[in-house]
Amino acid sequence: MTADPEALDRARELIAGARAVAVLTGAGISTDSGIPDFRGPQGVWTKNPEAEKQSTLQHWVSDPDVRRRGWQNRLRTPTLAAEPNAGHHALVDLERSGRLHTLITQNVDGLHLKAGTDPSRLVEIHGTVREVMCLSCDERAPMERALERVRAGEDDPACRSCGGILKSATISFGQSLDTRALMRAEQAARECDLMLAVGSTLSVYPIAEVVPLAASLGASVVIVNAEPTTFDDLADVVLRAPIGTTLPGLVADLPPV
Repeated sequence: MTADPEALDRARELIAGARAVAVLTGAGISTDSGIPDFRGPQGVWTKNPEAEKQSTLQHWVSDPDVRRRGWQNRLRTPTLAAEPNAGHHALVDLERSGRLHTLITQNVDGLHLKAGTDPSRLVEIHGTVREVMCLSCDERAPMERALERVRAGEDDPACRSCGGILKSATISFGQSLDTRALMRAEQAARECDLMLAVGSTLSVYPIAEVVPLAASLGASVVIVNAEPTTFDDLADVVLRAPIGTTLPGLVADLPPV
């Protein structure tokens, strides 16, 4: 599958002419790094409904068995060992050109940071799996530190500061999104002159609303995704092609701004 050459040229032209690009990424940008999506045919929750229960706050808090199984799953997940791919690095190149306003990601894998994205320009709207948080005192710590305790024999490690329940620093079902992160995402949509949506079906709300918001304020919209998305009809360019090969071509040799 390759993108239409005319569409590629138009997308390159729009990106080269932009001065403030807001990027929204979804699970599709990380599949080349060996991280499966959640709801696709080979998705984590499709193949293992129990994993969805472990991502529900009520079950995690109320059921110690769910937590024990969840920590064991964390030991086996490929996410923490994954490396950024060409798509992640392409967005770092976009930032180096001086065009990146904000990178909003729905992913919790931390690969944008690992690729070199400036933390001050990154909004991890659903949190990160690379840290744990205490549900009582809000203290955060590296995920690897908690996993070391699990490997040492603790089946349900508690917060060492207050004894509270630990969970990954991700937004679980039943847990509210960070208001500050939402505000930053909305601000990016209002201030950008181009919205680049990559690897997302744009069906998860409220964050998907940044795309029509940006479009309503006059920003161009470029969508790169293997499957149709909710907002294809309002995009200036839609590219149906592999992200890992398409995205680097879109930002190659951009003149600095």
